[in-house]
Amino acid sequence: MTSTPDHAPVAQEDLDAVERQLGRIPRGVVEVSHRCPCGQPDVLRTLPRLPDGTPFPTSFYATCPRLTGAISTLEARGVMREMTERLGEDDDLAARYTAAHVDYLARRSELGHVDEIEGISAGGMPTRVKCLHVLVAHSLSVGPGINPLGDEALDLLPDWWLTHPCTELADEAEGTQQ
Repeated sequence: MTSTPDHAPVAQEDLDAVERQLGRIPRGVVEVSHRCPCGQPDVLRTLPRLPDGTPFPTSFYATCPRLTGAISTLEARGVMREMTERLGEDDDLAARYTAAHVDYLARRSELGHVDEIEGISAGGMPTRVKCLHVLVAHSLSVGPGINPLGDEALDLLPDWWLTHPCTELADEAEGTQQ
């Protein structure tokens, strides 16, 4: 189990589920910061420095393959490019996105300080959109109204858990390992 002084250990059952999702052991996990409606973890909160010493700016990490696949589809459609263009044209959107960057940094700093990533959030914040996965994970973890572009991307996603719930995915993964 992984934990920090201010966080309870993450349940082994959740770490096992995420390992099945990722196909590897998750690193630096502090908490499950969001659960899919099916009950499985779909976003983790991670330490800013991984146990092997690597700086890791991605504090909110999407793990569910169905969720990440749906987000990848948005990226392939050019949503990131469109959002970045809008940041250059819409001062209000740019200000709210900058506030999301500040929020991300503040939440990560609760878990520790890492000089190498000081002032660097994730996902391209605050000036561009580089990774919708991070923005969606941030929005899912902290709720609506904090990250405007993460919220927008969430609104564009299909209900990834309805066709084949994540629990079925975990069962499929277990079946192939036996």
